[in-house]
Amino acid sequence: MKTGQYVYPFAEGDKSMKSLLGGKGANLAEMARIGLPVPPGFIITTEACNQYLSKSEGLWPELKAEILDHLQQLEHEVGRGFGSERPLLISVRSGAVISMPGMMDTILNLGLNPVTVEHLAGEVGNRRFALDCYRRFIQMFADVVLQVGNHLFENILTEARQRKKVRTDAELDEADLDKITTDFLDLVRKETGKDFPEDPQEQLFLAIAAVFDSWNTNRAVVYRKANRIPDTLGTAVNVQTMVFGNLSEDSGTGVAFTRNPSTGEAGLYGEYLLNAQGEDVVAGIRTPHPISELKDTMPEVYEQFLQTCNKLEEHYRDMQDIEFTIEKGNLYMLQTRTGKRTAPAAVCIAVDMVKEGLISKKEALQRIEPEQLEQLLHRRIDPEAKDNYVARGLPASPGAASGKVVFDSDKAKEMEQNGEQVLLVRPETTPDDIHGIIAAQGILTSRGGMTSHAAVVARGMGKPCVSGCEELQINMSKGFFTIKGEEYKEGVVISIDGTTGRVFIGEVPMIEPEFTAEFRELISWADEVRRLKVRANADTPDDAHRAIELGAQGIGLCRTEHMFMAAERLPVVQKMILASDLSEREAALSELLPMQQGDFEGIFKEMAGFPVTIRLLDPPLHEFLPDREELLLEVDKLRREDSDPGLLREKEMLLHKVQSLSEFNPMLGHRGCRLGLVYPEIYKMQVKAIFLAILKLLEEGLPEEKLQPEIMIPLVGHREEMVRMKQLVEKTAEEIFNDKRKKISYLVGTMIELPRACLIADQLAEVASFFSFGTNDLTQTTLGYSRDDSESKFLPYYLQSKILLSNPFAEIDREGVGKLVEIAIEKGRSVRSNLKLGICGEHGGNPASIEFFNLVGLDYISCSPYRLPIARLAAAKAALQG
Repeated sequence: MKTGQYVYPFAEGDKSMKSLLGGKGANLAEMARIGLPVPPGFIITTEACNQYLSKSEGLWPELKAEILDHLQQLEHEVGRGFGSERPLLISVRSGAVISMPGMMDTILNLGLNPVTVEHLAGEVGNRRFALDCYRRFIQMFADVVLQVGNHLFENILTEARQRKKVRTDAELDEADLDKITTDFLDLVRKETGKDFPEDPQEQLFLAIAAVFDSWNTNRAVVYRKANRIPDTLGTAVNVQTMVFGNLSEDSGTGVAFTRNPSTGEAGLYGEYLLNAQGEDVVAGIRTPHPISELKDTMPEVYEQFLQTCNKLEEHYRDMQDIEFTIEKGNLYMLQTRTGKRTAPAAVCIAVDMVKEGLISKKEALQRIEPEQLEQLLHRRIDPEAKDNYVARGLPASPGAASGKVVFDSDKAKEMEQNGEQVLLVRPETTPDDIHGIIAAQGILTSRGGMTSHAAVVARGMGKPCVSGCEELQINMSKGFFTIKGEEYKEGVVISIDGTTGRVFIGEVPMIEPEFTAEFRELISWADEVRRLKVRANADTPDDAHRAIELGAQGIGLCRTEHMFMAAERLPVVQKMILASDLSEREAALSELLPMQQGDFEGIFKEMAGFPVTIRLLDPPLHEFLPDREELLLEVDKLRREDSDPGLLREKEMLLHKVQSLSEFNPMLGHRGCRLGLVYPEIYKMQVKAIFLAILKLLEEGLPEEKLQPEIMIPLVGHREEMVRMKQLVEKTAEEIFNDKRKKISYLVGTMIELPRACLIADQLAEVASFFSFGTNDLTQTTLGYSRDDSESKFLPYYLQSKILLSNPFAEIDREGVGKLVEIAIEKGRSVRSNLKLGICGEHGGNPASIEFFNLVGLDYISCSPYRLPIARLAAAKAALQG
């Protein structure tokens, strides 16, 4: 690479230069290098973009000179001149390092003006074609560079079609386009106060600057944030000789995938339009034809295209997303990139490519992002439900969703933030709708195909999408839509099935997905590779059963308080809390004991052969009592009505107890082991229930080695707390063992969720046999953040303004919380080398956090059952990354 070089012709690049040339530019250069038909061009680097954005002074003279030098070489190569009688027309396209479909700007047909448009018309003998290119250029350039609203141009086009009584722009004739071009130029003059720029060099420099600037548009920033793409990468700019899909009826343009991006099925999948340019396919203005029909329309071109696609997939060893143009029967490749795909497709493609010998098992695992697997957990419409759909569009992105119809992306975002589920419904989406798509449960459009903006973005996000639903007529200004003559107001609840394209009025029954054979095979490969064990957080036998189905290797957190919340148990729990003395409390606890024992029997039975970590009661007692404010109102009402003195006394006693138990900061108050120390009878009952359950299962014939109880003491911050709690467990266990004349092995450990516990981990490890990091509370106590308050108050601002790069409750704070975890591990194992270490906070299901936990040497992670596949894959990828 030459020092200070900012512009590269295709001949000097290849696919290894992606960080410098951007994904699109590097792949154009690579396709040219391997002999595919690629229109010539050059690339302005990402370094130039970052330099431009940092200077805020526009394109500098040296860069302009380098661009003009390469432009002159391009003119010589193709035998055309910029602004000459044989005019060179070019496209100016963005090209990010990491693909961001539709998020940045493109300009086609650059180089046209009132003079060159007539030269072009004379050269090809088709003035209508030349005017069509010119009106497209004016519209794109004015929208991207001059900031003239695209809808204003669309209004002119709509009026022209209505005057002519035609449906598509392709049906407009030369006279229509002549008038449209004049109207477009008048519109630019009216909106900007200036004439449209006619000098091709000026057009080029303005376009390049606009593409650089598009890196920082709101939609691009939102997309990068949603997809965790660094803001510092910048975009390259690709300047390429135009080829014309709108030249004639034996010309066209299309987008294709080498495999189905929704299902992963092998075979070409895509769409094309004759007599059209690229934006016509992806913009959703015309409904395109399936790529298979090209075989009948242009058999030779189709065969050449099929061979090219196969060559590209073999070369890149991955499914490709390809843009192409046909000019008078000649095929040209305009782009290839690794295709965006749904999670089911990603899994299917990875497994198939291993079987085809294209990639290894390890490569297959590395190609699947753990977050993608969440898409496999999407609901689908129950096949037993009544199939009364009202319309059908194209199945653009699989999955099903229900929500309130919203036409506007800003409104969708606002409603989602207020806790409402919405479906974004529009004629078609544009990159400016990205925040609405993120907010919505799914997307429904009346126009566009399988490769439209809505379809591509929805698939990438794992959201259901139905596109091109032509029965749907939307009146956005009046706030309603019609289907088959029936009118529905914005805000009505509808459901969509992105797998079949069906649209339903109202909410329809849905069921959970079933995992494919390919999915199970891929996850089995992950299990071969990973070092970390993967457990589940499960509180009921049903949770435990589901966890085993999803590959859990034990329970890392069984929260006993959740067992108290059932409607039939809460009165008994409240009786225990309201007891006036120890005997009353023990009487209530004796009622709870068989309930807890039954729960533990079910859980241990489901988890036979795997460890089960049971956390003794953690939350403060007032959480099991009625809300204080509601009780105050109830007591006040009873006093005023004076109708039931007995009920009034009962409610007053309850209110008094609630007030006596209330705390200013319950998270740091009377909870965890502090509760067990003050009310040891509560913990004693729970320990009894655990061991009685185990002994009963032994009597029923379950082998002892299949029962692996681990009793966890919560919120320990002092060695003496751990000593006394362990003594309580051991004494209670010994009483039961003596009574039943049977003894079993078990572990007693602690949940590490306080900074002090990390700092005295060596002292705790003298007593505890295992540590399980409760990273939810450890994050709160380390950062001094109340999760409930911070996530609704200041955290969004912190993330937006980059005070924090990620939500610390979603991804482990490595510098703070992570450092405490490392200290605890080092201190704990310095005393007890075989100390078992795990994590049971929500971070246990977060891939970035799992990478950290693997790095610091934990033995296991634990997460909710439905995140187990994600955790298993993330643990494998962490092991592969070392």
